[in-house]
Amino acid sequence: MTTPAAGDAGSITFESSVLEVERQFSVMLAAARRTFKDAAAAVHPSLQPLGYTVLMTLYPGGERQQGSVAEALQVDKALLSRTVSQLETLGLVVRRADPSDGRAQLLDLTAEGRVRFEGVHTAKQSPLRDRLRDWSPAELRNLSDLLHKLTERD
Repeated sequence: MTTPAAGDAGSITFESSVLEVERQFSVMLAAARRTFKDAAAAVHPSLQPLGYTVLMTLYPGGERQQGSVAEALQVDKALLSRTVSQLETLGLVVRRADPSDGRAQLLDLTAEGRVRFEGVHTAKQSPLRDRLRDWSPAELRNLSDLLHKLTERD
C-alpha cells in the first residue's frame, strides 16, 4: 500500500484500505489460480484445478464424506461428483459407500493419487515457503489467524 503524501494522513480511510486489501486479494487469487492450474496439469494433463483441490483436501486426513468435501470447497455437489468421477477414472481417488450412512459416499486417495499429489505438492509449496522463510513464527501465526477470521462463517 502506498503511503500518503505529507499532510495527507487523513486520506487513508476505511474504504481506501478495504479497496487496497481487495486489490491485493485479486493479485493473490490470480496467482493461486495459475498455481492450481499448473499443479493439476502436473498431476495429469487433463486434470482440472478443482480436481487438484480435491486431492489436496483428502491428502492430510484421508477418507472423507463426499458431502463434507463439497462443503469444505464450497462447490456444488454435482460438480464435485463429476470431478470425483474423473479422479476415479485417472486412478487417483477411490469412492465407496459410507457404511454408517447408506446415502453418503466416502472418498480417499489411492496410492497412486497420494504419490502424484506428494510429488507435485512438494514442488509447488517451495515458492510459498521461500516467501515466508524470513517471517517469524508469530507473524505466520498472525497471518493464519487473520485469514481464518476473514474466512470463518457466522
